[in-house]
Amino acid sequence: MGTSDKLQLFQEQKIRTHWDETEEKWYFSVIDIVEILTDSSNPRDYWYRVKKRLSNEEKAELSTICRQLKMQASDGKMRITDCANTEGVFRILQSIPSPKAEPFKRWLAQVGKERLDEIENPELAQERMKEIYEQKGYPKEWIDKRLRGIAIRQNLTDEWKERGIKEHRDYAILTAEISKATFGMTPSEYKEFKNLPTKAKINLRDNMDDLELIFTMLGERVTTEISKNEKPETFGENKNVARRGGNVAGNALKETEKEVGRKVVSGKNHLIDNGCSSDNGEVKR
Repeated sequence: MGTSDKLQLFQEQKIRTHWDETEEKWYFSVIDIVEILTDSSNPRDYWYRVKKRLSNEEKAELSTICRQLKMQASDGKMRITDCANTEGVFRILQSIPSPKAEPFKRWLAQVGKERLDEIENPELAQERMKEIYEQKGYPKEWIDKRLRGIAIRQNLTDEWKERGIKEHRDYAILTAEISKATFGMTPSEYKEFKNLPTKAKINLRDNMDDLELIFTMLGERVTTEISKNEKPETFGENKNVARRGGNVAGNALKETEKEVGRKVVSGKNHLIDNGCSSDNGEVKR
């Protein structure tokens, strides 16, 4: 799962969730909620029957507060599933009689409060994220770099917003420009190089080593600085700035490789024995 996707626990039962940065809202897997509320052996079928009982007006109302998102299923694959924001979950609770409804409402309120606390005090979010990485077996030195990289990335996306970049697709294109100039690969190509599932929401940066993270940060930080100085107005100008920022990191990477006598880009990933080597050959730049 990415940084916006996580498992929440309600009475030791898992609920898949997604934080929408644009809307600043949590979205919860409806199937997971139905399973908890009903103890049904087939929560998907139960939810289907609940929806069939709704009136057309109720269905229309539900459609405005529910959406379909890809979430990781029990088999590890990313599958489309019904998700609801907090308002939608409260509406669903009205349709499903359950003795767990009241404690679930209190849990929802607590989850929302924690997120608001994190927004007001980013250090809380960092502490929670640090705990998650520690539980996954990452070393402290790596975690410190990863968290610093997240902050640098946030500064860059804030700068892009200032320059009028709004679509997720445009963020992806600009990120690919930086990555290509730095490492000679787009993020999707990089994931393939590391033998990571390209369609799954596995975070590439969670599978980088220290040097890879450092050059990722350098490319994004330089891009931010150039953008602040030049204030590009068109998408084409932003692409050019992203490419130039990546080139600075790419040149530094090549010089580093000459000095240390090895390639920086590694086929290692955290999914294979917590970082055992996966040899994919040389990288062309």
